[in-house]
Amino acid sequence: MKITIVAVGKIKEKFYIQALAEYTKRLGRYCTLNVVEIPDEKAPENLSQAQMVDVLQKEGQKILSKVPSGALVVTMEIEGRTMTSEEFADYMDTCALNGQSHLCFIIGGSLGLHSDVKSISDLSLSFSSMTFPHQLFRILLLEQIYRAFRILRNEPYHK
Repeated sequence: MKITIVAVGKIKEKFYIQALAEYTKRLGRYCTLNVVEIPDEKAPENLSQAQMVDVLQKEGQKILSKVPSGALVVTMEIEGRTMTSEEFADYMDTCALNGQSHLCFIIGGSLGLHSDVKSISDLSLSFSSMTFPHQLFRILLLEQIYRAFRILRNEPYHK
């Protein structure tokens, strides 16, 4: 299976980079992983509605240009569907069984995702109604993908 993660923002902190490297290494035996970082647009605290739309649109265009052709698209959205780890593993398994061997997960910037990006989504997924830092969320996503592969192969890890 191929997994692409398209994420807005660059990881700078060493401890996040180390965690991402560890999960990337672990996932190497289960899938081909490609992480694409999109530069985030400058978004000062007090943006007008028009400025927010402009930032979302610019980030959205960059995201859309990086989505692999033919990939099944999963957008990570706070208002998306929630799943247990087992349900997520089943979802990935069903995708593979239905011939969707390439999943593309999209993580937006601090303002979320533009409607153009949401409109191409095959699944809108939420890990929680809480807000997480984007750098940490990328690690959470990799961990859940790794956990899903372990669940599907009945390998120890998931408890």
